Parts: sequence; structure tokens; C-alpha cells
Amino acid sequence: ALWLAAAMEVHTSKEVDAVNGTNLRLKCTFSSSSPVSQHLSVTWNFQPEDQSSHEPVFYYFKEPYNLPTGRFKERVTWDGNIERNDVSIVIWNLQPTDNGTFTCQVKNPPDVGGTIGEVRLRVVQKVHFSEIHFLAVAIGSACVLMIIVVIVVIICRHHRKKAQEKRIEVAETEL
Repeated sequence: ALWLAAAMEVHTSKEVDAVNGTNLRLKCTFSSSSPVSQHLSVTWNFQPEDQSSHEPVFYYFKEPYNLPTGRFKERVTWDGNIERNDVSIVIWNLQPTDNGTFTCQVKNPPDVGGTIGEVRLRVVQKVHFSEIHFLAVAIGSACVLMIIVVIVVIICRHHRKKAQEKRIEVAETEL
């Protein structure tokens, strides 16, 4: 007889950049061939860039469990919603030593096999100038330029009007 294989799929971003000292939500969602069970478990692990051994980051089974030791002690909080297939966490006060790969593994018995989500984190000193920043600067600059043009036109009209009034005054006094 052929048994149907259970299909657990876990979804994360491939790479994330974050600024040193900030907080970051590591998003992880899943889809399961089985309804969400009360025995669902989530394991977050971390592997530093130097490829040393995996370190536990966070665990969920019926409720979130913070780890009592390790580099992420008191720096990770649960930000997921099991009913929405979201098992995300937030890491507080990012540091350069947090550079590495985070894995998100979800088991939903009988669906215990399948993909493991991996996200590579790079903690940077400042954010790279992205397309969104470029667009914001371009729009802002265009708005400032329009305001300057409007002000110049108003000032020119005002000076013309004053000059015309002065010419009329001079013409009236000559008559």
C-alpha cells in the first residue's frame, strides 16, 4: 500500500538586513496538510556566520517558551498567531554578533516532515539607500522645487503690480 506523505511547508524571507541596536520581526509562516493540532511545536535556532554549532533561540509548544540561557536570553519575544499559521518572533537590540542564519521549524502532528525555513540576517551599521529612499527624496525635492517656483511667480507678479501702480501714480501726477 502507498502512504500519502504529509506536507509541511515553512516560509521565511531568504535574507534580511537590519540596523544595529534596532528590533527585528523574523517572519515565519507555515502551511500544513493537516489541521493545526494542539501538539504543534515551533523551534527557532541560530547558526552564527562562523558555522559553529546551532544555538536554540525560541521554542513554542502550546505556549511560547523563552530560553533561560544563551545569547538571545531576554531578547526574543513571540509575535506569532497559530490560528493564522504565523510563528514569527521579534529579536530585540540587534548586535553584530547576531549575524548568521536563523531556522524556523514547525511540526504539526502527523505533519512533522517538510521544509525548514531559513533566513540569513545581516546586522549593519546603517541602512543602505534603497529605491524607496530614493523615491522619497525625488518626490520631496520635486515638491520643494514646485513651492519655490510658485513663490518666485508670486513675488514677480507682486513687483510688477507695484511697478505698474507706481507708473500710474507718476502719470497721474504729471497730468
